[in-house]
Amino acid sequence: MATARTYGQMCPIARAMDVLGERWTLLIVRELLLGPKRFKDLVDALPALGPNRLTARLRGLEAAEVVRRSTLPPPAGVAVYELTERGEGLRDPLIGLGRWALGLPPAADIDPATTRADLIALSVSSIVAPEKLGGLKEIYDLRVGKERFHIEIAEGRMWTRSGPAPVRPDLEVACRLRTFLELVFGRRQAVDAVRSGDLEVAAGTAEMAERAFELMSGTEIDYSVYSGI
Repeated sequence: MATARTYGQMCPIARAMDVLGERWTLLIVRELLLGPKRFKDLVDALPALGPNRLTARLRGLEAAEVVRRSTLPPPAGVAVYELTERGEGLRDPLIGLGRWALGLPPAADIDPATTRADLIALSVSSIVAPEKLGGLKEIYDLRVGKERFHIEIAEGRMWTRSGPAPVRPDLEVACRLRTFLELVFGRRQAVDAVRSGDLEVAAGTAEMAERAFELMSGTEIDYSVYSGI
């Protein structure tokens, strides 16, 4: 018999929703796709969730072996939440869901100021066709407005992670959010943005920046949803 917390069906989709169907749960997983996070990091990323509800959702994800607690190695040495192997299995389905929604018109009450470059990069970079990446093994460090994140290319995939690159990056760039969106959505070329001063290249070259954004913009995305930002 179904309870208030389950659908009571053996259908795999129903069982997945038993674990992930509560409000905010998938957004917690979304944040952890960007790498391990402290409790405070999750509170800051999802302020409307609130600490008490966040604690409850994390406990449910831990019980389902989607999330685990661990401690980062020195010198950080802080307690964090991270995805387990089972949790990592949600990467492609969840990013696929994000890609499906890239061109959806936002609801009237959604604030455009909540647009985050790292989440756009997560949705786009992880669906780049492996043949486009070839044998590339590179790390890009990006500063977009107040955000800082990095993208690593390895084994035919692009991985978007929070924070600065852990090693010296092959490419380091800085720009405003609007410029980033124009570049990712193929409305502008990186070499032109460098020439105009809208894209700063601290490491690497303008040509490398052009290639990096061409890789990310190789998907069909409706820019009009973001053109007003």
